[in-house]
Amino acid sequence: MNNSSSPDIILPVSDHRRLERLARVGAHQDDADARFLLAEINRAEVVPDRAARLDSVVTMGSWVTFWISCGFPPETRQLVYPEDYTSERSQISVISPLGAALIGLSVGSEIPFFAAGRTGLVKIESVSRRDPKDVVRALFSNQVFQGQEVFDDDDPGPSAA
Repeated sequence: MNNSSSPDIILPVSDHRRLERLARVGAHQDDADARFLLAEINRAEVVPDRAARLDSVVTMGSWVTFWISCGFPPETRQLVYPEDYTSERSQISVISPLGAALIGLSVGSEIPFFAAGRTGLVKIESVSRRDPKDVVRALFSNQVFQGQEVFDDDDPGPSAA
């Protein structure tokens, strides 16, 4: 049963199993972030891996655009398992305070989380299963775009004066 002040959490069955194991290990080691993650997992609605409603839900490996409290610009990062974490700038570990707060949230949901001695509020703007840079890579990987070269503007570029 969900607390009325907490947003719904939805997890695909495969994420649920692995996250529960990860959180239980951390909780047994008295890790506060793992305990928070375990609490979120325990209140989650578990759905089939290919459920259509997961398209707007933060799942493992998804790219999420979010705001933290008021006044900060939105950020986009990928939610990853601790062993897959390689970049502070583009990823968030699910075992971090923010990562544990993000998992299972839907677009438009918000939830408080505690990190660095402060309580913050995170709100989900969008969720994607692909790296946002993939769109740019796809556009520029083809030399022809709708029958024309990508940079066919007859401009010779800068010249020395």
